[in-house]
Amino acid sequence: MSTRPILVVFPHPDDETLALGSLLARYAAEGVPITYLCATRGGAGRNMGLPLQATRETLPLVREQELRSACQALGIKDLRLLGFQDRLLEFEDLEDLVRPITQALETLQPSRVYTYYPEHGYHPDHDTLSRAVVVAMQRLPEEQRPQLFGTVFSEAALAALGEPDLTVPTAEYLPAHLAAVRAHRTQTAAMIAQTEARMAQDPDFRAQVEENRRTLNVKLWLYPFGTQGVRPSALPKDEQRSVS
Repeated sequence: MSTRPILVVFPHPDDETLALGSLLARYAAEGVPITYLCATRGGAGRNMGLPLQATRETLPLVREQELRSACQALGIKDLRLLGFQDRLLEFEDLEDLVRPITQALETLQPSRVYTYYPEHGYHPDHDTLSRAVVVAMQRLPEEQRPQLFGTVFSEAALAALGEPDLTVPTAEYLPAHLAAVRAHRTQTAAMIAQTEARMAQDPDFRAQVEENRRTLNVKLWLYPFGTQGVRPSALPKDEQRSVS
């Protein structure tokens, strides 16, 4: 992995942790500078903590502080909050979303960019922001364009995209990942409590969780600009050869 900066672009506090936490912790430990553009402060989040940590009015500020704590746990030193409204990105002027991404691309010249795989993000905010990432990157000269890697979490996306292009082992960085998960306490406290309770009661479930942690890895899909994100596995065979 190059020590040139990487750029991470997600819409919500906790996306960075739940999607790529252990990977980002690994890169930070290896000395890779990470810049994270977080589009919103997560004010439309459904959870307020267990026990209650926030109200609807205070949630954006609480989640911002949680995000800063999570970034510290992962080793992300350059966090940039873009100030858009949660769950409303699809109604923003696309150029307003593209602009800060373009600025980051031009100033940082990252080796890689990470976001949800475009059009497979499962959430309107995810897809809108990843679309803005693609637009910003398409405007760069091809020889200056970094690689764009997408992450997914829905079964439909996994089926549509096929095998990942990159699988990075990250079990060594599980402690940092879990610390970041816990930092997002309004969104994760109930999930953690449920998981721990089930682990205590169900030996098979506990064994599965422990195995998943021992073999932790992050799967990534390289975005092919030449086919507008359509993966070679989804193309006719004659077209597959032209983009492989």
